[in-house]
Amino acid sequence: MDISIVVPLYNEEESLSELAAWINRVMTLHNLSHEVIMVDDGSSDRSWAVIQELRKQYPAIRGIRFRRNYGKSAALQVGFTAASGDVVITMDADLQDSPDEIPELFRMIKEEQLDLVSGWKKKRYDPLLTKRIPSKLYNFTVRMVSGIKLHDMNCGLKAYRNNVVKSVEVYGEMHRYIPVLAKQAGFRKIGEKIVQHHERKYGSSKFGWSRFINGFLDLLSVTFVSRFGKKPMHFFGTLGTLMFFAGGVIAVVLVANKIWSQTHMLRYRPVTDQPLFYIALAIAIIGVQLFLAGFIGELVSRSASDRNTYIIEEDTGA
Repeated sequence: MDISIVVPLYNEEESLSELAAWINRVMTLHNLSHEVIMVDDGSSDRSWAVIQELRKQYPAIRGIRFRRNYGKSAALQVGFTAASGDVVITMDADLQDSPDEIPELFRMIKEEQLDLVSGWKKKRYDPLLTKRIPSKLYNFTVRMVSGIKLHDMNCGLKAYRNNVVKSVEVYGEMHRYIPVLAKQAGFRKIGEKIVQHHERKYGSSKFGWSRFINGFLDLLSVTFVSRFGKKPMHFFGTLGTLMFFAGGVIAVVLVANKIWSQTHMLRYRPVTDQPLFYIALAIAIIGVQLFLAGFIGELVSRSASDRNTYIIEEDTGA
């Protein structure tokens, strides 16, 4: 099969029929074998009933339903697991992503030997203050932190080689950072394509202002895990050692100052009467705790490494 199209959705009953017809028209025109995996993320409207009706009309459609709302990341992960096409396309169900882009995305993956192609909604029809400006700041931050030069990291329209989606685990709200997760898994051929963006035709956005806070926290999480997930001692051990050393030096200086003052018959303030001494002790104790946290994390990491599945490519000479 050429293409698997994964469509996560939540309360999109109005747009599903139009989307299914649009996808079918494009795939038929370009003679591409395909499947459409619609993942209903616990919708409270008639979305699942519409999917069941569409399956009778379009045999390529497969439906997966969650009993409750788990989020877009969970829907994508389930869709990735079910996908069997050589190329996996993800797109939103709100008709803002155009199925007309699919053939070119497929070509870029197959002919240009890319692992991943991300859409770039260069001209957007979203509100300026609530969507476009925050999106620019978000994408700039992600580019600086991840080193992946994509203009629109959060674009729902993306294409992947099948082994890419089988090698990443999308959890929490990490759907924003699938290119980062793919890069961590060793897939570095990442491209970008300018895609057409349409105004939302039905309903409203399912993401509020909280997505900006959650997105920033997820960026910190994925960055930390990528850099220190397999070597926690490098972070906690280094920070703990520095704090223990700093606290120890402050305490030694205070004690040395007292001894020097005593030997020279000068007035001095008892060490235990100085707040700085207790601050130094607290810093040293926190440093020890951080070091031990790194040590325990290292033990857990080494234990888990026995169960790791490593992603390899083998040259069979065929």
